[in-house]
Amino acid sequence: MLSTPGLTEHFVVVCNCQRRCRDPLWLIGCSSHIDFIQLIILSVVGLRVIVNLHLVNQSHTHSATQHEFLTAAGTLTLSRARLALWLCQDRIYAAHAYPRFIGLLISKIPFDGPAVEEELNRETLALLTICLEGVIREVAFFEGVADEWRLDINGWIERKATRDYTAEMARVASVGSLEEGLVFLWAMEQVYLDAWKYVKSLLPPQSDSEDDTAHAIRQLTNNWTTPEFEEFVQKVEILANRHFARRHHGHSHSAVRAMESIWARVVELEEMFWPEDGEDTRLSSRAF
Repeated sequence: MLSTPGLTEHFVVVCNCQRRCRDPLWLIGCSSHIDFIQLIILSVVGLRVIVNLHLVNQSHTHSATQHEFLTAAGTLTLSRARLALWLCQDRIYAAHAYPRFIGLLISKIPFDGPAVEEELNRETLALLTICLEGVIREVAFFEGVADEWRLDINGWIERKATRDYTAEMARVASVGSLEEGLVFLWAMEQVYLDAWKYVKSLLPPQSDSEDDTAHAIRQLTNNWTTPEFEEFVQKVEILANRHFARRHHGHSHSAVRAMESIWARVVELEEMFWPEDGEDTRLSSRAF
């Protein structure tokens, strides 16, 4: 179970008696007035119901965000074939699984409800639409990087880790709630951002002697460590938090455990998604 010390000062609710009340567990709801009328978030940045999963468990994500593949990329020792294998798998994720995942989340946005909820629904649709527009650009980016730096992204079979990841995305988006899907989306984007920031932290100063693989790694790293991408991840985080707050107005240990489970599963999938050393020699479609 997560720890919450230090979070209470960021969240205040106003109940129908106009008394400022604080909930010491998950900072949602009024401990002494169940029939409160308004829930007012005084600091969006301070709302940390779900993001605390990232902060508390950050040391447990190193297997995914500091994987040996990423270390090799950051030190520019990653082989061309292994980079091409990974790029092929990420293209499958982006071109096929991600649009389906986002589409299913869009289908879960309620059509009716109170006006205050309708505003959140519109904001959710707007952000998920941005996700679809972004992934279209990303697939074109993959193909552009592959062409420019002569990476063969067509000569590989699909890895089991890729099938597992895309199957879990389909499962969560199909049978899970909108809230759970948004937490899954945020976790994917957050871990990905952390992974490429790790690569960037290892990159040596650029040299004129670098080969095509090194140039490709730098281009990929620059793409996923921009302030714009970080801002996007923060927006997904805030949206997931707002949906959590809307659905869980009181103490909900089971809901938090469900969010923890989603986070842990994404970390597990991300760790497996990075190809291990030697896979590029086994998974070439030309070997079959």
